[in-house]
Order: sequence, then C-alpha cells, then structure tokens
Amino acid sequence: MRNKGKFDLKFYLSEKKAIVDRALETYIPEPEGSASDLIKAMKYSLFAGGKRLRPILCLAGTEAVGGTETDCLPVACALELIHTYSLIHDDLPMMDNDDLRRGKPTSHKVFGEAVALLAGDGLLTEAFNLMTRTDLTKDVAPLVMLKVISLISHASGYNGMVGGQVVDIQSEKKPLDFPLVEFIHTHKTGALITASVTSGAMLGRGDESQVRAITSYGRKIGLAFQVSDDILDIEGDSNIMGKKVGADQEKGKITYPSVLGLEKSKEIQSELVEEAIESLRIFDYAAEPLRRIALYIIERKK
Repeated sequence: MRNKGKFDLKFYLSEKKAIVDRALETYIPEPEGSASDLIKAMKYSLFAGGKRLRPILCLAGTEAVGGTETDCLPVACALELIHTYSLIHDDLPMMDNDDLRRGKPTSHKVFGEAVALLAGDGLLTEAFNLMTRTDLTKDVAPLVMLKVISLISHASGYNGMVGGQVVDIQSEKKPLDFPLVEFIHTHKTGALITASVTSGAMLGRGDESQVRAITSYGRKIGLAFQVSDDILDIEGDSNIMGKKVGADQEKGKITYPSVLGLEKSKEIQSELVEEAIESLRIFDYAAEPLRRIALYIIERKK
C-alpha cells in the first residue's frame, strides 16, 4: 500500500458525503402539491444523517479505474435511495419494529405506518427513475447503463437484499446455523454493497480484470460490514450508534457472534478486510480510498 500516510479518510468521506448530499438535494424536489406529505417523509429519512457508504463506494470504485464522479453520481445517489427505502421498511412494526434510526424517531413514528411504507416505495421507484434519466447519464454508454441497472436490480431484489431480509425474519429464534447466517449477511447487506462498488468500476470504464477485482473486494467488505454490525450490536454505544444496542439478541436473530462467538467473529472480520485489500493489488494509489474504507469497517463505532 503506497503513500498511506498522505491519505485522510475522514476528509475523503466528508468531502464525498457532501457531494452526494448536494446531488440528492437537486434530484429530490421540495415537498409541495398533493404529494407533499410523501416527499416530506422521503426526505426525512434520506437526510437523517446516513454515512452515504454505498454511494461513496460507487464513487471510489469509479476513481479506482480512472473515471470521474460525473460518470457515476446519479447511480451513486440511486443506491442511497434504495438503501434508505430498505431502512424505512426494516424499521416498520411488521419487521424489526424499531423506534429509533440514527438517533431520530423512525419514519413510521413520525408519519405513520402507511406513509412510511409508501415513502420507501417512492424512494425505490425514484432510484430507477434517476438511473434512466438520459439528461443525467448521457455520457454513459447505453449498454453499460443497462448492465449497471441489471446488477443493482439483482442485488436489491429477491436474489439479494430483499431475499436476505425475508430469510432474516424467518430465521428469528430458530436453531443457530452458520450457512444460514452467511446467506443472510451476503444477501441482506453484502449484495448492495458489492453492487455499489462494482457499478462504480463499470461506470468508470474499468476493464474486465479491474471490475472482477473490485467485485471481489466488494463481496469481502460487504460481509465484513455486516459482521461489524453484529459486533457493534454487542459492544457498541447506543448514544454513538443512534439506535438500541442488544436488539439482535432480544429478537433472537442469527448473527455471527451468536453462531461463532465474539472473538471468532472478530477474527473473520479482520480476515475479510485483509482479503478485500489484497483483491486491490492490481491497482495503484487511485484505489487507496477503497483500501482505507475496508480498514474503516473494523474501526467504525456506528
């Protein structure tokens, strides 16, 4: 890893988050007209203080292969819309029934269950509208854009995030099973994280070997990120995290620590991060943000 000391991850994440936030403000209209309550609910969750990890990974994937943020910013923002919709739905009483998200009342606590549900639907739909707006993606080859949309659709639906969420719910209070928890983590969380960084590499015009390497990186950090969430649910600070600690055990969820124990989970987390960084060996300093984001997954407190 070259020039490690010269890279400031905190500044990078802050800078990229600001870029994504400005774009999201542009793409999502102000609440007005007959849909004002719905738009207000959509923006409430969208701007509730998220890290913007998925769009930042998309931007960093583009940079790693020599592309620019204009190549991928609409897709990066679409990924955040999809992620936010999933959080709104996860928090609903028929799913995780959470009262707090990022230290604020969850959407259904503020707007009611029906509007919260529809706000999630609105964000998901708008994500695909963003990715098909030719005024925003005119510099992207149509076939590449189609492949990116297909990738993200696959990662978001029953083959990915939604499928993982269903199995997560159905496995509560069931016997501990490692293949099951691995399936949940790689689908519910890992699939969209992988799609985020891979789509960035594709939009940045990466070649086949570069996209393959970044996809391998994405799979490793996607799983590591969810293992980190499992660990934080045991060791984290609820004041820092902005949500209740210990909820997984209370709900009888299958997690890495519940199946393998805390120390073994930490070992696996470290191994995944090391393997993710090794996946980037073909890249030069342009991939330094991706390397440092992988390390951040272990270091983060929320």
